[in-house]
Amino acid sequence: MRPSADIRVPDTLAASYAEGGEGGEAGRAWLAALPGRVAEALGHWDASPDGEAASGQASLVLPVVLRHDGTRAVLKFQPPGEEAAAAVTGLRLWDGDGAVRLHDHDPATGAQLLERLDHTRTLEAVEDDETALGVLGGLLERLVRVPAPPGLRGLGDVAAAMPEHVPAAERALADAADRRLLRSWAAAVAELAGDPGDRLLHWDLHYGNVLAGEREPWLAIDPEPLAGDPGFDLWPALDSRWDRMAACADPARAVRRRFDLLTDLLALDRDRAAGWTLGRLLQNALWTVEDGERALTPSDVVISDALLHRR
Repeated sequence: MRPSADIRVPDTLAASYAEGGEGGEAGRAWLAALPGRVAEALGHWDASPDGEAASGQASLVLPVVLRHDGTRAVLKFQPPGEEAAAAVTGLRLWDGDGAVRLHDHDPATGAQLLERLDHTRTLEAVEDDETALGVLGGLLERLVRVPAPPGLRGLGDVAAAMPEHVPAAERALADAADRRLLRSWAAAVAELAGDPGDRLLHWDLHYGNVLAGEREPWLAIDPEPLAGDPGFDLWPALDSRWDRMAACADPARAVRRRFDLLTDLLALDRDRAAGWTLGRLLQNALWTVEDGERALTPSDVVISDALLHRR
């Protein structure tokens, strides 16, 4: 019997790749081939499914047990391409230091054989925000110690590509205050673009991408590695658990507290880190406008206000 016989693609993943969704026609082709790839990967590593498959927006994760030694692991599948290749590169370089460990990778199926973590316990479960942020900042500090390898997509390329999209995004924004803010973010990027940095960035390290483990209490998952300045990696942490931040009496002050703690943990120059965080807000805005929005994301506006009025 094929090992994938009982593997069902989660409805959420199928919906992501439906008509007009994630990855277009190529994404739908990948999804259609996924059961076969799961079967191949199970055979490649002589593994048995050990629970229900789960998914994010674009990937499938299957808990498995390796038959030859009983190791509990997970298989992760995501569409081939630059993002998947970068994830493998980053995980290999980190080698479990602050991040989930990559046991192996099968280029034929695109599958990653990963260390099993506790997917039911993210950093969101830590009630005290300063404790949670300290954990995340400690992981981030370890990850960005690693220099990025040659050939990895770089922040320099990202920063160089953004200005050409700013005029159209500015025209699409309905509010004059949003348009002024967008221009200020673009100016911040222009000041820093000549020195984009060379560290290995996670690019998406928020509370939900930190899972409890056995080897270490907490480890980062789901990297989207990029070569660049660590300041560009702060926004996901600043935006984490935003509903709680928004409920504060002074959300901007709460953002500044997070920013100060993170920049202390990573020993970053605060002006430079603030500038690259504004660059991250610019990137977010360009994406949301491209998706049809006509206003800046409220949380990004608060974060911007906090950083532009730090003194």
